[in-house]
Amino acid sequence: MENGEIPENANEHCPGPQSESAGKSDACEGCPNQEVCATAPKGPDPDLVAIAERMATVKHKILVLSGKGGVGKSTFSAQLAFALASMDFQVGLLDIDICGPSIPKMLGLEGQDIHQSNLGWSPVYVESNLGVMSIGFMLPNPDDAVVWRGPRKNALIKQFLKDVYWGELDFLVVDAPPGTSDEHISIVQYLDATGIDGAIIVTTPQQVSLIDVRKEVSFCKKVGVKVLGVVENMSGLSQPLMDFKFLRISETGEQRDATEWAREYVREKAPELLNMIACSEVFDSSGGGAERMSKEMGVPFLGKVPLDPQLCKAAEEGRSCFIGPNCMVSAAALKSIIEKLMRDQGLSKMLVDELA
Repeated sequence: MENGEIPENANEHCPGPQSESAGKSDACEGCPNQEVCATAPKGPDPDLVAIAERMATVKHKILVLSGKGGVGKSTFSAQLAFALASMDFQVGLLDIDICGPSIPKMLGLEGQDIHQSNLGWSPVYVESNLGVMSIGFMLPNPDDAVVWRGPRKNALIKQFLKDVYWGELDFLVVDAPPGTSDEHISIVQYLDATGIDGAIIVTTPQQVSLIDVRKEVSFCKKVGVKVLGVVENMSGLSQPLMDFKFLRISETGEQRDATEWAREYVREKAPELLNMIACSEVFDSSGGGAERMSKEMGVPFLGKVPLDPQLCKAAEEGRSCFIGPNCMVSAAALKSIIEKLMRDQGLSKMLVDELA
C-alpha cells in the first residue's frame, strides 16, 4: 500500500487506505487488509499532488459520460477530439473505459504501443496536436478480457493521470465507461483539485436509455460536476435516398432485392429525388426524447446527431467524419453541437485567440 495505493486484493468499493473510513466501512468487511488499513496512519495522498502538477498544463478537462453502453459515447468522444484538433487546439483523449477500450480503434491506432521517456508515459499520437492514452495500447492481444476489480482499475486511472506526459493541452477529453461506477468516482476525485470543466452526457432517444441518463445527471449533481449538456445520438436514421437498399417481400415473407429497379425508377421517373435525404425514426421518441428530459432535469440540451451509416463507417475505420463529403448529415449535426458547446461555455474566445 505504498503511497496510499489501493491494494489489488482489496474489496470492491474500497474507500482507500488514506480514507478516514479505511478498515471501518461496510465495504471493508472481510478484506484481508482491513486491520492494516484501520491502524495505518492517515494523511493526504501524495499522488494527488503529482496529478495536480501534471494537470497544471491542461486548460480544459471534459468528461464524456453515458447512462448505458452502446449509445455512441465513444464515437462522440472520438469525433469531438478530431473536431477540436482540426481547430488547431492541442488535444488529449484519455480512455478510462478499462474493460471496453474502443478509442484506439476509433482513432485508427490499433496495434500501437505506449512508449516511456524520462518525462513519463508518452501518448500515442494521431496528429501532432492529438494524443491518445488507453489500456487498449497495453494489451498483448486485443481480444484479451480485462478482468479487474474496482481497486485495480482505479489504480490504473490514477497512473494515467500522474504518469502520462501530455505537455501543454487546450483540451483533455476523458471517455468514461457507461454508468456511475468506481471509475467515475475516481476520475472526479483525482481531478477535483485541478478543476473539471464539466461533463457531456450522450444518450439515445428512447425511454429505456433516458432512465439511466437521469441517474447520470443526478450523479454529476451529487459529485459537483457541471453538466455541460446532453447529446441525443442516433436521433433517427438519415442517409441519402439512393444509399438505401430496397426489398420486395412476398406474402410468404420471402425477400427479393429490388434495389437496382428502385434506383433506376427514381432516375427515370423522379430525378428530383436523387439528392434527397431520407429520414426514419428508429427509436421511439414520443416521450420527448433527450430534449424534454434535459428541460425536466434543468441541464442544457446540446442537440441531436442522426444515425448515419457513414459516421458508423468512419468510426470503424478510425477517421474523422469532418474530412470529405461522406458524413454530410452527421458531420453538420456534430459541428453544430460542438460550436454550441464552445459558445455556451465561453470557449469561442479561445478559437479567436488561437487564430489571431
